[in-house]
Amino acid sequence: MTDGPLATPVPGPPVRSPTERGLDLLVWGGIVVLLIVSFRPVEMGKFGLIFTNSANIREFSKDLVRPDFARWPLYVAQMWLTVQIALWGTTLAVILAVPFGLLSARNIAPPWIQQPVRRLMDLLRSIPDLVMGILFITAVGLGPLPGVLALAINTGAVLAKLFSEAVESIDPRPVEGVRATGAHRLQEIAWGVIPQVGPLWTSYALYRFESNSRAATVLGLIGAGGIGQTLFDSINGFAYRETSAIVIIIVAAVTLIDLLSQAMRTRLL
Repeated sequence: MTDGPLATPVPGPPVRSPTERGLDLLVWGGIVVLLIVSFRPVEMGKFGLIFTNSANIREFSKDLVRPDFARWPLYVAQMWLTVQIALWGTTLAVILAVPFGLLSARNIAPPWIQQPVRRLMDLLRSIPDLVMGILFITAVGLGPLPGVLALAINTGAVLAKLFSEAVESIDPRPVEGVRATGAHRLQEIAWGVIPQVGPLWTSYALYRFESNSRAATVLGLIGAGGIGQTLFDSINGFAYRETSAIVIIIVAAVTLIDLLSQAMRTRLL
């Protein structure tokens, strides 16, 4: 018997088996090998030109540091249109993602439904927004609608994956409690699943809205509406002072959206 209080044992680091350590070494070693192999294809050897050609950068930047806001009402109006494209694209994406996310969850749908739906979402996520936008432009013509539809498809597939992962991590006890009352499958989802994942789903949707506000700008380059087209025109016309003003307005808008989204997520989680 020892004198004094018993010392609380300090837990040590988790012990990993040789197999787990070997797998870790294989994964991280593979990443290092891929970085080495891809060094020349991505022309990392030219990295030093950023510093040796700094005079060219300074010459190019002369106009960028003197923004021209003479047409600011047009820029603000186009930025507002871009935000509306992102808003509608995200809203339609959420409408698509809810059913597909549930059908992609292993604890909700049987494998013969869950696996094909997941593969479909993988396919839609892999198609770039620009390609999807061009596809819709050929169908409905130039304007904001192709941008909305392109964002809706791509973002819907991304959110479906995130939504399904959230559903797969829920506590099964509330669902079992609803089932014990004799509820059918849809009632189990409505009262046992949705209340658990609702705040997280909303947070994911807000994150994607922030991302879509930037993606919608890029879609404007192909004629899908918004400030991207105005930005593209200013670059092609070498009007870099106007380009600088447009970029500043984009940054300000995205920053405001981020602050608003952050405030909303703080209230939800």
